Amino acid sequence: MGLLDGKAAVVTGSGRGIGRGHALQLAKAGASVVVNDIDGEVAAEVVAEIEGFGGSAIVNTDSVGDKSGADAIVATCREAFGGIDIMLANAGIVRDRTFLKMTEEEFDLVMNVHVKGTFLCHQAAALAMQEQGTGGVLLATVSAAHFGNFGQTNYAGAKGAIASMTYTLAMELARYGIRVNAISPSGTTRMSDTYIGPDGKKHAMPYIDPELNGPVLVYLCSDEGNYVSGQVFGTGGERISILNQPSYGHTLI
Repeated sequence: MGLLDGKAAVVTGSGRGIGRGHALQLAKAGASVVVNDIDGEVAAEVVAEIEGFGGSAIVNTDSVGDKSGADAIVATCREAFGGIDIMLANAGIVRDRTFLKMTEEEFDLVMNVHVKGTFLCHQAAALAMQEQGTGGVLLATVSAAHFGNFGQTNYAGAKGAIASMTYTLAMELARYGIRVNAISPSGTTRMSDTYIGPDGKKHAMPYIDPELNGPVLVYLCSDEGNYVSGQVFGTGGERISILNQPSYGHTLI
């Protein structure tokens, strides 16, 4: 028996990298998974992996960046698996450039996929969960939200917005039995295999298996984690930590 037996999940942007790791871990725990990616070929490869170990999964190629796409992603899950219990808004892009050189287009592209995409997917899933009367779990990814990253004004800003969204949605949706959390995952992927150093040059990142975020992810999505909401966790490698919400420190006067 898996912790997620009988549950239906969506993982956006799960054709590669950390999203792929999330989809595999949810499926290994027993969930039926919608593998969403705009690249249908890589999404199909992940579905084949899941089916290869006896899991259940389906491909979806809709974009998270507009309402019709987000609605279609959730509809795919409900039609294929009879409902939706878990929405993991993972889809993302990077357009790294230092602040003084970043273009408006680079800023808008990242904000649209991350912030608007998370908002739309969470809203579509929450409306479905409310209609079902079953509660559920909304999860987002917020890497770089709390610590910043050189050359990622757009990305860090977007992830900071998602962290704040997580705290607010947890308060609003508790009445419907919907838990809302976020993770700041670590993992070496096509999107994060290099970083821009203070010297302005790209440097290689050390390898971290993206699937090592899985244990925390599965727990938060399971009934065992039904007391956890409104939290952000740092995960990956051998690390599991809580990223504290902002709070007032000592008074200065």
